[in-house]
Amino acid sequence: MTDLVATDLTLKAGDVTLVDSASFQLSPGELVILLGPNGAGKTSLIRGALGLEAPASGTAALNGQDTHRLSPMARAQQIAYLPQIRPLAWPNQVHDVVSLGRFSHGAALGRLSGPDAAAVDRAIVDCDLTHLADRATDSLSGGELARVHCARAFATQAPLLVADEPTAALDPRHQFRILDLIKSYVDKGGGALLVLHDVNLAARYATRLIWMKDGRIVADGPPAETLTPERLSEVYRVAARMEGDRIVMDGAL
Repeated sequence: MTDLVATDLTLKAGDVTLVDSASFQLSPGELVILLGPNGAGKTSLIRGALGLEAPASGTAALNGQDTHRLSPMARAQQIAYLPQIRPLAWPNQVHDVVSLGRFSHGAALGRLSGPDAAAVDRAIVDCDLTHLADRATDSLSGGELARVHCARAFATQAPLLVADEPTAALDPRHQFRILDLIKSYVDKGGGALLVLHDVNLAARYATRLIWMKDGRIVADGPPAETLTPERLSEVYRVAARMEGDRIVMDGAL
């Protein structure tokens, strides 16, 4: 089983501590959502855990191997990563962009082997992109392009997925579609770590919530245990209350 484990991970930018002694684990079968206000250290924690930023102290390991020492190809074979900003250098066809997910397996664009082609085709079908496969990406809507990026990640067939704000700037319908796709990936045996800002969406989909404030993890557990008005007050400084199984936020404190 593929596990991503951060232990007492600290990251700094000069004298500024971005992440302070953070520990967590991600395994297949989990959909973990990272919550916290802007500037809490969520993106820094992800990048540090993936080995994309060198830690000041602590460790991050993938199957016991230091992630900071992994080659980009070895990392990509085990973790599909969708950063906040996902620029495309040129408006390729959807099929070609999804095929980029096979590069970590040695595939060459336009010359996919049987297994590589099958993985790309499966991802395109799973993300409902068959009718768009020949379209240029610069002709797509925001929701369609978000599905293309998900398909590219799924095409890697990596056991873990890490996505930083995968629903940003999407309307509610497309937010549900993207999260449904990621939940299906988890239900099939993958493990996912997402950064979200919508607390109710997080509660709906997550098996675990990790809460961050001021660079520190302040809670880690199932929504039923960690999602409370008191927690929202502590982390976000907002007044909140429960209405059934939903959180209603009444305003800033």
